[in-house]
Amino acid sequence: MRTSNFRKKLVNFVDMKKSLNYLPATKRRDLRQLVELVRDEVKDTMMIILYGSYARGTYVDYDQRIEYGVKTYFMSDYDLLIVTEKRMGINEHACYARILGRFYTNRAWEISTRPQFINESIGELNKALDKSRYFYTDIKREGVMLYDNGQYKLARRRKLNFTEIRDMAKEYFEDKFPFANRFFQNSKCDVRDNELRMSVFNLHQSAENYLRTIPMVFRLYGFKEHDLASLMNQCKKHTLEIYRAFPQDTDEERRLFQLLQDAYVQARYNRNFVVTKADIDALIPKVEQLRDIVEKVCREQIAYYESQIGR
Repeated sequence: MRTSNFRKKLVNFVDMKKSLNYLPATKRRDLRQLVELVRDEVKDTMMIILYGSYARGTYVDYDQRIEYGVKTYFMSDYDLLIVTEKRMGINEHACYARILGRFYTNRAWEISTRPQFINESIGELNKALDKSRYFYTDIKREGVMLYDNGQYKLARRRKLNFTEIRDMAKEYFEDKFPFANRFFQNSKCDVRDNELRMSVFNLHQSAENYLRTIPMVFRLYGFKEHDLASLMNQCKKHTLEIYRAFPQDTDEERRLFQLLQDAYVQARYNRNFVVTKADIDALIPKVEQLRDIVEKVCREQIAYYESQIGR
């Protein structure tokens, strides 16, 4: 077994769950296929770990309801951590796209359980476990080891310390939330200068960073995503209030959300990308509402961590 200096210091190891027998046969087949696809596309896969609601057995196959006056549906994702020797780097999201493309072949993607992937190197994962990083310790405690090539062991997770959790959550919030605010202020300055493409780009960046703030506070993990729909999908596990800002319940709501989504690439590289002053005037209050929701739910979560200290 190969070791680094950090790994040599780790003397306490524990085994993770490995059985999927608690899941229906269709779900087990899906996960076996995903393991095969990941191993085929990611050649140095060390481990594949199922985490989240499917690991806990609390998943929702399909649920439709009215939230804040808006019809929404909810399906739990297959949350998969891909552990590699080194991080996948710039090819990470292209690799995920290939896996999803193959997984959805002969499937109706609209009603199929969606896989969500994250990647971490074995060294950084064990450091995070040793430091009791909330997101990773939950994975270690609740996750299911779907594949392990046997080269490495995972570090023993420390008992959660709510003082550390609160401090890390506050640090993340105080960094990421003001960062999003700066993009939002820049977007309004761009409107005054009639720089509409730059304005919608900055609105995208503000929305992206507001959404990224939620899992950083709730899970102490920052998703490296620019896709707003994917980020909202991650955030809805912690709050559905974000859909008040972007309900997407009418053609116009969907058009505005797609315009904002497209702005990350199109506003920078396509000079024929069309955005109007009316579009900006409609999007600014939506992003402003998202800002207020994110601030509220994150401050409430930090207050919860505070309340658990010493218990």
